[in-house]
Amino acid sequence: MLETLDVILISLYRITGNPVADYFIGTFLLAVLSVMVGQVTVALVYRVNRRHLEKLDRRAVELNRLSSKALEIGDEKSYKACNKEANESFGHSFFGKFGLSAASFWPAFFALAWMQERFSDVGIPLPMTSLEVNYFVVFLVLYIGARVLFSRVKKALGHLKSTEQGVAEKAGG
Repeated sequence: MLETLDVILISLYRITGNPVADYFIGTFLLAVLSVMVGQVTVALVYRVNRRHLEKLDRRAVELNRLSSKALEIGDEKSYKACNKEANESFGHSFFGKFGLSAASFWPAFFALAWMQERFSDVGIPLPMTSLEVNYFVVFLVLYIGARVLFSRVKKALGHLKSTEQGVAEKAGG
């Protein structure tokens, strides 16, 4: 399986026949692939966990409402108890969403591990300096570019956009 994956990934680096151009094109395509697989992962994880995240949000809102009501009527003991539970519920919700966001990055780590095996000895000279950058720096810059590009074209990808909107709405923004 790893050999098949290696053959597929290295083919991204053999498009033009020019080694420098192929390195940058291949790394960009690998970054785009990483972004897309990450977004699909987020969509799947969100689908599986949507009800749980919504339940956590509803609980936090309800407990916040109850703590405010207790404060209005002067019941400090109930206020503190409800507020403590609301904060705990908000924490669960926050970290659930944080984990959901982190799910988009796992393909990048696999791509970097593959690149390390293939390109750890390759240095790309920086123009007008005596410095070189390695595969990690090149991938990171191109990955950021791929994420920006993907965010601009995802409007055409309705399913991923609707999933992201659902996540954003649940996150309050």
